[in-house]
Amino acid sequence: MKRSEINEIMLDAKKFMDDKQFFLPPWAFWKVEDWQRNHRKAAEVIENMLGWDITDFGSGDFYKRGLFLFTLRNGRYNVDKKPYAEKIMIVEENQETPMHYHWSKMEDIINRGGGNLVVELYNATKDDKLDTTPVTVKVDGIVHQVEAGGSIILTPGESISLEQGVYHRFYGETHKGKVLVGEVSAVNDDNKDNCFLEEVGRFPETVEDEEPLHLLASDYHKFIQRD
Repeated sequence: MKRSEINEIMLDAKKFMDDKQFFLPPWAFWKVEDWQRNHRKAAEVIENMLGWDITDFGSGDFYKRGLFLFTLRNGRYNVDKKPYAEKIMIVEENQETPMHYHWSKMEDIINRGGGNLVVELYNATKDDKLDTTPVTVKVDGIVHQVEAGGSIILTPGESISLEQGVYHRFYGETHKGKVLVGEVSAVNDDNKDNCFLEEVGRFPETVEDEEPLHLLASDYHKFIQRD
């Protein structure tokens, strides 16, 4: 992805979150020099990969297959005490996050406002394929069962709990507008805990055609000189 595209997505995301009265921590808006000056105090942010996360999953078309995320809090397995994570995401109409499940993480996906979020579901087989069995999930604590490949549509305020081994893909419902999506989960490790049905690029290569507006979480070790 070009840095100019990433910067534009960040600007759009900030406006949408402002409109929805969702506020980010102050370090979200630091420049490179701020990170350099504060990197010791911000070690948890850097090492736990908190912050901006924008991916097109290697598709080359962010608005068709891509996702905006901001990781607000996260622990690390067997390193620190924090056993939970939280993200905020923005999902456009028909913008796909591809089919995947997690080996370790259980998560709640929450519609925080805007349009409707469509979540398609399958159970995983032992060899990581799509099972044909019905999928049982809870929506705000209420049990729902859908056929393999069936969908749950989350309207604003609704949430779905996804256990380990449940394949899911999601996108914004057509003609309903973009969606502000929350995620509350166990500790999250996007480098090791995503099983995608097809091969994708989780963190895109960045073409540096302009200066970064804000650093991505995947940028920290490239831009911050640590001693």
